[in-house]
Amino acid sequence: MSLPDFPARLVHNRLATRNRPYGPAERHVLSLAAFEAARDEIGSWPGYAPTPLVALPALAREAGVAEVRYKDEAHRFGLKSFKALGGAYAVLAVLKEHLARNGVADVTAADLMAGRHRDLVRPVTVAAATDGNHGRSVAWGAQMFGCGCTIYLHEHVSAAREREIARFGARIARVPGHYDDSVRACAADARRNGWVLVADTAPETGAAIPAMVMQGYTLIAQEILDALPAGAPPTHVFVQAGVGGLAAALAAHFWERLGEGRPRIVVVEPTRADCIFRTVAAGRPVAVEGSTDTFMACLAAGEVSAPAWVILEHAADDVIALDDEAAMVTMRLLAQGFGGDPPLVAGESGCAAAAGLIAAVRDGAMREALGLDASARVVVIGSEGATDSETYERIVGRSAETIAGEAA
Repeated sequence: MSLPDFPARLVHNRLATRNRPYGPAERHVLSLAAFEAARDEIGSWPGYAPTPLVALPALAREAGVAEVRYKDEAHRFGLKSFKALGGAYAVLAVLKEHLARNGVADVTAADLMAGRHRDLVRPVTVAAATDGNHGRSVAWGAQMFGCGCTIYLHEHVSAAREREIARFGARIARVPGHYDDSVRACAADARRNGWVLVADTAPETGAAIPAMVMQGYTLIAQEILDALPAGAPPTHVFVQAGVGGLAAALAAHFWERLGEGRPRIVVVEPTRADCIFRTVAAGRPVAVEGSTDTFMACLAAGEVSAPAWVILEHAADDVIALDDEAAMVTMRLLAQGFGGDPPLVAGESGCAAAAGLIAAVRDGAMREALGLDASARVVVIGSEGATDSETYERIVGRSAETIAGEAA
């Protein structure tokens, strides 16, 4: 069994500097101190457990690298996505701040889940725009902690994703256009209605809530380090883009914790929504004009988040842009279990990092440029499972439940 060939484009970040210290600008967005607080809080929630880091030895052999491990976020809090760590954590922070302004201090998540301070929390409404997974996390957090929630979806978000969000009690608002249109509409309505915007992106580098969202994601980086042998961190991490929050969170944590020994961060995104690729190529934020509609639905972003760019400007080493067909093929490849590797349920966006690795090792020039040799220890982020079950079954030909049963 051989790996498929995918057309792909690669750009190296000329601003990436391995010997640059993790400084005050970066620490203002994400820090190890804030990570400790996030880990203590999220680790106390019912159902928290590190997600699996699955070894894929057959894929590693065919790719010509020492190791490939897949960080399987399909198992995160039952929400099937890494986003569960961010949106809900930011909702909790919003509510704690609201209660503090009303004279109630030292509130825990357990207090809110038990219904304490319900009268003060219930009038608060949090709002977010989403391609699916961030909105699901915000809605879940709002339901768990007892406040109201309105989620904005653009017209290309599937009905299945809408149902998954609505089941947590959120009010749904549909917006014509694409993801960035829904972001702008949500922000405007939040200002007008007095809602608290729990966004995972912002045009201002100092935006506190998107940074809080990203801080939740840093748990993924630490879980990776904890699962690997001491002194043997990955040499490469392939990670999805979108607005850049996940990539920035992992890059920041590895950078501050490991310094020059941090892994090479390879960001992967759709050709149709390649805002990070364009930004890295230009050395400054560049937006995608027009449609960003892509099969990799949760990566359909046209603008990099400013807080994320504070980190990625010097910590994203490379960016790969892929066509949609690569995601479809990789979903099927992971589902069948390549060469006897464990079958994996990866959604349209969840498979993108693995697709980026496959594209890179099948292209000689790209492989060499990325240093993907026989000593490379690679982690690919599986950012979501079958978050749209109907699309998953249509592409793979079997249900996610069937494949998960085979893997058990």
